[in-house]
Amino acid sequence: MTDSPAVPDPGGTDASGAPSQPDVVRTRTGMFSGGTGDTSGYGRISRPVAMPGPGEEPLPAGYDGVIAVLRDALDRSDDAPFAEAVRAVVVYRGEVTLRVRREHVRAVARLLRDDPSLRFEMCLGTSGVHFPEDAGAELRAVTHLQSITHGRRLRLETSCPDADPHIPSLFSVYPTTDWHERETYDFFGIVFDGHPSLTRIEMPDDWEGHPQRKDYPLGGIGVEFHGAEVSAPDTRRSYS
Repeated sequence: MTDSPAVPDPGGTDASGAPSQPDVVRTRTGMFSGGTGDTSGYGRISRPVAMPGPGEEPLPAGYDGVIAVLRDALDRSDDAPFAEAVRAVVVYRGEVTLRVRREHVRAVARLLRDDPSLRFEMCLGTSGVHFPEDAGAELRAVTHLQSITHGRRLRLETSCPDADPHIPSLFSVYPTTDWHERETYDFFGIVFDGHPSLTRIEMPDDWEGHPQRKDYPLGGIGVEFHGAEVSAPDTRRSYS
């Protein structure tokens, strides 16, 4: 077996319609995420993990004017201008993603919710992603927004370094993100500043580590049920 060519996935498109440079976050070797002593032959496969690159034009059908309206609203706001708040606009496979700097994500979300021409009034949830080899942006929070008024969706992506895993909470803008941010904190360790009750929601309170991070050890971990008793199967329920 020969090594597979390191060809990144296609990125977005720039203003001229040409492919933009993809965001290569790590290089995957073998079938699995880390060294496993694989002897099947797959261990020699080397392939980059590439996210779509930035490029805000052309927008998909139904999104005409969205970026222009947001740019104008940010440039007129008391927060940072669009060029400073939004690192990149990614258009890929009919979906639009805004990569927003963490210090401005709350202001961007509020404008997306309140501007009559945007009206992304519903938050569909927040989840996490971990790229341990992407230095300075190892952790990412991804939030999906829905405009019921205009019938379109938008994705916000905010990154933070592993050494400083803090991102402002969107609870004050979208209260429905409450449990989603708690779950992302629980599984990825992202601290959402300003959340009213950022506690674990799936794992026990004294659990060590965050199980969906790629550096979390797999296997060989003893599972403990703190303060719980599991009764014998024949005493749990009567079927007579």
